[in-house]
Amino acid sequence: MKKNTRSLALNPTAHPDRRLVLAAATGSAVAAMMPSVARARDVGNAMEEALAKVFEAEKPVALAGRFWKDGQTVWQGARGLRRAGGDAAVTVEDVWHLGSNTKAITAALWARLVEQGRAQWDRPLTQVVAAAFPDMAVHEAWADRTVEDFLRHRAGLYDTRHINGLWLMTARADRKPLTEQRRAMVGRILGAAPDGPRGTFQYGNANYILVGALMEGLTGQSWEDLMRAEVFAPLGIATGGFGPPPGDQPWGHNGERPVDPAGGGGDNPPALGPAGTAHMALEDYGRFLNAMMSPGWLSQDSLDKLLTPLEGEEYALGWIAMGRRGWASGPVLMHSGSNTMWFATAVLAPAVQQAFVTVANDAAQGQRACSILIPQMIAASTAS
Repeated sequence: MKKNTRSLALNPTAHPDRRLVLAAATGSAVAAMMPSVARARDVGNAMEEALAKVFEAEKPVALAGRFWKDGQTVWQGARGLRRAGGDAAVTVEDVWHLGSNTKAITAALWARLVEQGRAQWDRPLTQVVAAAFPDMAVHEAWADRTVEDFLRHRAGLYDTRHINGLWLMTARADRKPLTEQRRAMVGRILGAAPDGPRGTFQYGNANYILVGALMEGLTGQSWEDLMRAEVFAPLGIATGGFGPPPGDQPWGHNGERPVDPAGGGGDNPPALGPAGTAHMALEDYGRFLNAMMSPGWLSQDSLDKLLTPLEGEEYALGWIAMGRRGWASGPVLMHSGSNTMWFATAVLAPAVQQAFVTVANDAAQGQRACSILIPQMIAASTAS
């Protein structure tokens, strides 16, 4: 049954269909290189068949997927409508909302600033805040935290106190510049004691809003402008933006109801941006995903930092670390995101240079559809 409730971006570590993705990661060992053109065609045919079957069984408004090997698209497909009740079909060029998969991009943006000497990984939080917002008071109990702790959701900052119904209502109505809104939130958070101890994982959007605000204070640019300058432009991402995709594109759905992106209710408040408001076409999303597996835009040291969890933990920086899998000849990373109107799942296998993505413009049915399609795509890529 579809729900008409609205809430914040889903916790990708908790949604019930994550087990389907985990099960797929136990498949047989993949060949070291993608074989012949005929083999690639067989893989594409199998993925197209999987897309058709999952779309028919789960009935999301629209469902799309894409598979890359060595930075090249092996398969892409899309089924369904841009909005329920309409007649425009989705295409493989359409733009999709990424939800909390934005977090990995925000973490990579911080790494980019570190490489440029404009930020640091291990600098104490109090020193970072002093550089970003010299007049901001910070409670002494935050002194042992670093920005990396927030990016790993282990800084003792909990959404339940800061990202709630009251904040949603007030943030939607707030007309101040987004940089001011985020700075005000950071001031409220850091002016009081942490919500919990350092080192205990607690997934939350406030962690990434805080880091985004610190980047704004350090650089004098909004997070959105930094994304355009340091992510979209150098990677050649032409369709990147924020909020629901505008124009002649798919609409998100609140239950069975399509939500007009021009109406103001098609996404979380814009201030949440660093935690989950990015959108782009899958071709462009692949530019980012492949940049996470090969040095160039970032160094190998930065990629290792972003994709590696601390010992005994399962979350890296914007990625769930699923551990080593035979089919991937190494570690597998995944993340899902939703603003309750869209759903997206991405899986990376860096050792074999493979990336998988599924997206839907209907989170109610799309969550399960994406979670079923991803393991079937992985199985198709590893079949002998």
